[in-house]
Amino acid sequence: MPEAARDILEKLVAFDTTSRNSNLALIEYVQAYLQSFGVGSELVHDATGEKANLYATIGPHDKPGVMLSGHTDVVPVDGQDWSSDPFQLVEKDAKLYARGSADMKGFVACALASVPSMIEANLATPVHLAFSYDEEIGCIGVRTLIDMLQHQPVKPAMAIIGEPTSMQVVIGHKGKCAYEVEVVGANAHSAYTTEGVNAVIYAARLIQNIHDLQQRIIESGTKDSDYRVPYTTLHVGTISGGTAANIVPAQCRFDFEIRYLPQDDPIAIVDDIKQFAADKLIPEMRTVFADVDIRVIQKNQYPGLFTAPDADVVNFVKSLVDDDSHGKVSFGTEGGLFSERLGVPAVVCGPGSILQAHRADEFVEIEQLDRCERMLSNLIERLQA
Repeated sequence: MPEAARDILEKLVAFDTTSRNSNLALIEYVQAYLQSFGVGSELVHDATGEKANLYATIGPHDKPGVMLSGHTDVVPVDGQDWSSDPFQLVEKDAKLYARGSADMKGFVACALASVPSMIEANLATPVHLAFSYDEEIGCIGVRTLIDMLQHQPVKPAMAIIGEPTSMQVVIGHKGKCAYEVEVVGANAHSAYTTEGVNAVIYAARLIQNIHDLQQRIIESGTKDSDYRVPYTTLHVGTISGGTAANIVPAQCRFDFEIRYLPQDDPIAIVDDIKQFAADKLIPEMRTVFADVDIRVIQKNQYPGLFTAPDADVVNFVKSLVDDDSHGKVSFGTEGGLFSERLGVPAVVCGPGSILQAHRADEFVEIEQLDRCERMLSNLIERLQA
């Protein structure tokens, strides 16, 4: 592993860029690093000014090129039992431990460590660096970067999203939409349950409907065997409601998400859920009390990625990693947004395993970073021509 990449990774993981925090200190470090090589960059801030995307081009600015995309935020370490400081890089058994080492500051470090070689190569085709914020909470930050790029005279020709795939070329991933459901019932004394509307019971019935819908998808829905879970999934993750056992609860809330195959329409699935509530549950509730309701509120959404196996970007990146295989993953990335909203074809390919992400003692193997460095070296060689 090049010493430069390790040094940069050590600095990157020391910034606590958990999504609830600002990422500006990290972004300012990256901006200063690039400037030290004479590379300018553009920042796209969020509404608060506390977070920013960074975009930089190395090589000619008037030509499409290859975009290397990574997010700078990480998931929390709260409640996790780490063996070492999660924000200090620790090497053990040819692995580098730290929050974000795999997801995905390892890729960002490799990309930054390659900048001197990119400059020295005098690239004929440019490399674009795109580093975003708030990917972990729904691919939020990259949207403002995409808005900026839509107005640029020249857009990237293709994108490599450096999420951890063990350096396999990934051509597809599921999309995600997340919803909050609020069930508004009516309080009553539990000795007189018929005088109230039990929000918890009606929430449970709607959750059962979501479960039944999942079963129908499993039995007769779209299948794609390239995915470990080959169908669209529905998942209820949180629920809360009621105040005491002797009070009919007037409130219940729960969250659910849909991880959907790119071929499926998540809006149609949500419409089915809303229709069940409107046709079956709400009329029952209002026979007791008029001011009751069930509200389904979207919290976030990002599209899936489906890049054709014979697309230029797929063949090109396969040649960079010297591996003719490809796969699909169930976790999401910013690739779907770049592809759908910007029209930039994308693949996902980066060091480390997603199985190490989001958990205590997250690590990336040094061998994976070496492979990433070789991919980037091959990329530079190809873009010289």
